[in-house]
Amino acid sequence: MQYRKDKYGNDLSVLGFGCMRFTKKGGNIDIDKAEQEILEAYRAGVNYYDTAYIYPGSEAAVGEIFERNHIREKINIATKLPQYLIRNLSAVDKYFNEELSRLRTTYVDYYLMHHLTDVAMWENMKRVGILEWIKEKKKSGAIRNIGFSYHGNTDNFLTILNDYDWDMCQIQYNYLDEVSQAGVEGLKAAAAKGIPVVIMEPLRGGKLVNMLPAEARRTMQESGRGWSPAEWGLRWLYNQPEVTVVLSGMNSIEMVQENCRTASEALPGHFTDSDFAVLSAVTKKINEKEKVGCTGCRYCMPCPQGVDIPGIFRCYNAMFIESKAQGRRQYFQTVGLTRSPAFATQCIQCGKCEKHCPQEIPIREKLKEADHAVRPLPYKIGINVARKFVFRKQK
Repeated sequence: MQYRKDKYGNDLSVLGFGCMRFTKKGGNIDIDKAEQEILEAYRAGVNYYDTAYIYPGSEAAVGEIFERNHIREKINIATKLPQYLIRNLSAVDKYFNEELSRLRTTYVDYYLMHHLTDVAMWENMKRVGILEWIKEKKKSGAIRNIGFSYHGNTDNFLTILNDYDWDMCQIQYNYLDEVSQAGVEGLKAAAAKGIPVVIMEPLRGGKLVNMLPAEARRTMQESGRGWSPAEWGLRWLYNQPEVTVVLSGMNSIEMVQENCRTASEALPGHFTDSDFAVLSAVTKKINEKEKVGCTGCRYCMPCPQGVDIPGIFRCYNAMFIESKAQGRRQYFQTVGLTRSPAFATQCIQCGKCEKHCPQEIPIREKLKEADHAVRPLPYKIGINVARKFVFRKQK
């Protein structure tokens, strides 16, 4: 197993165990199976285990497994505060203490503000007094490192990143998401500040394995590398020294073993020009189903009316590259839940964006088309309800 350093020089395994996708049995986590998989990873050197308050049964399973195998002091637990449920500091204490109880521990190694999508969410946490709370918990040793997990656009990520002295951050990043969400710009900005970056969705929830077009899979096979689709995705990440830990939701012994082997072999800079060419061809095959030829360059931004043009197009394309549900889910996270509305319907047809688009996309026309697809009536209603809840006035 390879290790990379956190902000304070501690070794973190480059492979982290994502504890959201444990196998279920009778509606509950199959804890015996999960234990076998966790111990297989532990014996191979994995020392970073990621869970969250809202992952059903996950924290309790993780806590039980580590306690009964007496390895709590030998590993790192990362879990998350459901900041979207917080209205006051008493709620923060309630959730945190419940998490400690579930995890059967007195401290959390890496504690994250969960699922930030907008600067406004972080500002709300500051309003309720989170900065003083964090300071007290770190002083007491109940929290050893503080961070945030992020789903939103690059600009908001950079603002949050630069607003506080974070110990780490967690972003969605893979060879399809190189210029979306925090993206490579966010990755490099965090690394430049000495902030470790933990990667989630390195294989798009398995879609870069299970939903690859046949032509893309064939391109990988014909490369002669002998790497599985999962290995291609993980190696692309490990090739980048700015990446600290890559999370994988492993739910079989075979998956644990393959991912541990990859994490032991893939050194920074090991990718060749031929390897990059293979993934470029694979990405092209995947994107052939896209509806808008947007590269995410953001030359069209900022929109005078606040429309998130590349964000909307990315989600629209995802509906056809992946699935309708996945594209709409991404839209809900990255466009629907921003404090300042960023909807296509805000467009006043000024045409400023089209003057700057290197791809010469008819943006105004495509925005209408995309909005109709990603935000049908039931989704409009759902997004409006969610916005009222997330951005409700705080007491």
